[in-house]
Amino acid sequence: MADEFTERSELYRHELLVYCYRMLGSVHDAEDLVQEVYLRAWRSHQRFEGRASLRTWLYRIATNTCLNALQHSSRRVLPSGLGPASETLKVSPSPDMEVPWLEPFPDRLLGTPPDDPAAVVAFRAGIRLALIAALQHLPAQQRAVLLLRETLSMSTSEIADQLGMTAAAVNSSLQRARARLDALAPASEEIAEPDDPDRRALLDRYADAFERADVDALTKLFTEDAIVEMPPAPEWFAGYDALHGFFTYRFALRAAPIRLVRTAANGQPAFAAYARHDDGTHEATHVTVLTISGARVSHAIAFTDDKRLIETFGLPLTATADQLTQLNERSELDQSEP
Repeated sequence: MADEFTERSELYRHELLVYCYRMLGSVHDAEDLVQEVYLRAWRSHQRFEGRASLRTWLYRIATNTCLNALQHSSRRVLPSGLGPASETLKVSPSPDMEVPWLEPFPDRLLGTPPDDPAAVVAFRAGIRLALIAALQHLPAQQRAVLLLRETLSMSTSEIADQLGMTAAAVNSSLQRARARLDALAPASEEIAEPDDPDRRALLDRYADAFERADVDALTKLFTEDAIVEMPPAPEWFAGYDALHGFFTYRFALRAAPIRLVRTAANGQPAFAAYARHDDGTHEATHVTVLTISGARVSHAIAFTDDKRLIETFGLPLTATADQLTQLNERSELDQSEP
C-alpha cells in the first residue's frame, strides 16, 4: 500500500514543483516546499479516503503549505518592479541582498511537456518570467485561486472547498486577479517568438556578440524599448541608448574572456556565462534569461546573485573549454529533437 502510494504520488512531483514556483517565485523555495508536501502526504496518506483524486489532494496540501510560507515572506521582485529605470550606466558596487529577488526556473525541471503543440505553447506561456513576476503582485490567496483554476481547471465550488472561501469570494478573487494580471503581464502576441531557424540564428548572433564584447552588434539585437536588469543589483536599463552605454561600461570592466552555454528557463532561451581563468578553466558567473519579441530581444535578465542557480540548471560550476563546447553541442542536439 505504501509503495503504491509513493509510486502514484511521484507522478505529480514535477507539476507540483511548477505550481509551488508559480506561488513563490523561487525555485529553491519551491523545491523545499515540495519536499515538505510529500512528507506531509506520506504522514497522512492512510487517512486519504479517495473522495477527491490523489492529484487534487496533493494540490490541497501544496496550496496550504505555500500559503503558510507566504505568511512569513515578502513577495519576490525584479529590479524593474521596484522603481524607474536607472539614469546612470553603472550598477551598485554593493548589490542589495536583503531584497527577495525573483528566480528563474530551469526548463529541465518542467517535466514532460504536453503532446499537443497548442498545449505546449500555453504551457510555456504559463511559466514565463513576466507572468511569474506579475503573479507576485497578487495577494497570496488570489494567487492560489487563479492558479488552481488555471492549473487544475477546478470549479468555483472546488476552489472554495479547498481554500475555505465562499463561491462569491472565489469569483471575486478570480476577477480581480485576472484584471491585475492583464495590467501587468504582456499579451501573448507581444512575446511571440520567430520560427526555430530564425530564433537560433538570433541566439547565435547574441552569443557571438556577447563573447566578443561587441557593443554595437549586441545592442542591435535588442528592440528599441528593450530592458536589461541584473538582480541583485537594483538598477535596470531601458532603451537602445541606455543599453548601448551600459554594455560599453560593463564590457570595459570585463577582466576575463567569457563563454556562453545555451540553456533554457521559464520556457524561454537562456545562457549560462563562464569566465576563463589564467589556468584555462572556466567558472560560472551568471544565468541570463531572454525574452524574444519578433526577431529581437526585448528583455534580458542576468541572475548573478546565487551560483546555486547554475546547479539547478544541471550545469557545472567550473569546466574546461572542451567541456563547454560539449555542453553547447548537447544543448543543440536537445533543441533539435522534436
